Amino acid sequence: MNFLAHAYLSFGHDEVLVGNFAADFIKGKEIQRYDKDILTGILLHREIDSFTDSHPLVRAGQSYLRPRFRHYSTVITDIFFDYFLGKNWGKYSNIPLETFVNQTYNIIDSHLVLLPDSFKEMFGWMKSQNWLYNYREIKGIQKTLIGLSRRTNFDSKMNEAPEVLLEKEAEFELIFFAFFEDLETFARAKLTELQSIHGHH
Repeated sequence: MNFLAHAYLSFGHDEVLVGNFAADFIKGKEIQRYDKDILTGILLHREIDSFTDSHPLVRAGQSYLRPRFRHYSTVITDIFFDYFLGKNWGKYSNIPLETFVNQTYNIIDSHLVLLPDSFKEMFGWMKSQNWLYNYREIKGIQKTLIGLSRRTNFDSKMNEAPEVLLEKEAEFELIFFAFFEDLETFARAKLTELQSIHGHH
């Protein structure tokens, strides 16, 4: 899943959100530097990604993208899912999206000193261009996908993915709704389990 989904799937726990949000930037033994709530967030992020990668509905969506985008299909579906989450935000949360996004930026900012430089650099771009709020529009994810395609070493074609989304939006949205219901149930249960293992204050 992508950033907006990881923030949402932290279920209002600030330090869990920090770990869940930054997990991809925290490698190997670095994980040991973090307190139990941030650690819980990092582990939750990994569980969410494993669940997503192996889910039959997600694989069905990716099988449609794979011939054109190869292994970038997984990145593209993650970004598509943030688009559907942002677009349908009111279905999932009583907090307006703009408020939730600003709260998320503030929580990350207040813990930024703890996080790796590579994350800080990316987060600076994210905030200045307001990625989380802009994911709700096709042009917002287009910007993200163009940026990602520029950073790949060869032609990933990721910049073409929004065209595919426009062609198949109804099908992808159905996949998202069914899958995200499963994912939210899984993530809530997994968070409770991780908190009981690692202790929670």
